[in-house]
Amino acid sequence: MAAVDSFQFLYREISRSCNSYFETLALVGALYTASRAVILLSDCCTLVRVHFLPRLIPSKKLTQRYGDWAVVYGASEPVAKAYTEELARHAISIIFVTRDPSSVRDMAAYLSQNYGVETVVVSADFSLDQVTCKPIKEALRGKDIGFLVNCVDESLASPQSLIEVPEQHLLDLVNRNIAVTTLMTRLVLPGMVDRSRGAVVNISSGACCRPLLGRVTLTASTGYLDHLSRALHLEYSGKGIFIQSLIPFQIASSEQQPSSSSSSPSRRESWFVPKPEVYARHAISTLGVSNRTTGYWPHTLQYGLMRCIPEWIWVLGSRVLISSS
Repeated sequence: MAAVDSFQFLYREISRSCNSYFETLALVGALYTASRAVILLSDCCTLVRVHFLPRLIPSKKLTQRYGDWAVVYGASEPVAKAYTEELARHAISIIFVTRDPSSVRDMAAYLSQNYGVETVVVSADFSLDQVTCKPIKEALRGKDIGFLVNCVDESLASPQSLIEVPEQHLLDLVNRNIAVTTLMTRLVLPGMVDRSRGAVVNISSGACCRPLLGRVTLTASTGYLDHLSRALHLEYSGKGIFIQSLIPFQIASSEQQPSSSSSSPSRRESWFVPKPEVYARHAISTLGVSNRTTGYWPHTLQYGLMRCIPEWIWVLGSRVLISSS
């Protein structure tokens, strides 16, 4: 009984001496909770402003805001195809820049027939260095280029370690995703600067947000494209040019267009995995509103959740999933 009394006495003395510290800790906790609440409220307001208000409030036509023509590089990717069709739906003519003209020729004819827009297919082998730029410059000459759309090549979307990638294939991927997208931007920007209007849309992937095991080239390429867009926006936003980085997460496989890589698994449509057409419709409404966005509001929720997870927990979880698969 004496031991119990002495413990209670000791506890009361410790509580009395630490009372001021408890009040300080409570104040710190209240301030932290308030700051998190303000951040959450700000994120909710941004979600509404970027993804909902533009779809409710009518705005000027895209041709009036940016221009009559769009240059598209990487149109063989499902997301880029859907985005290009959405531009054509807004009466914007398309210039396709591709290494393989046969991959977009059918699409060019489809857009011309269904939407009444002009389409031009430019064959460009960028391994020929500056010689390749001549046909592209000829195609751009005299046209009101209002859009440039670059899309990352996700041909290595399935897990594959760096040493398993053939050397030539690795060089081609780096050239297409980094060098060529930068060069395309360099070719189109001068005309936009002269007209003081235009939009450059770089479609990368949510893979740029966190490191992924077995996807070194994909995360690196998307990370470069994302940072390139943000740097360009800082440099050219004051000249009337809108630079946007689109970072979509998973997109469902299109029924009309099979997956670009035979090794990549098909993805079924769901709330968080929209069809390419649905994603493109949402993404294009964010033009002029947000310079860096997922383009689709459920993906923005995913991105917000991903930011809350410490990177070491993310890496540990990725390793567990890879080892169990």
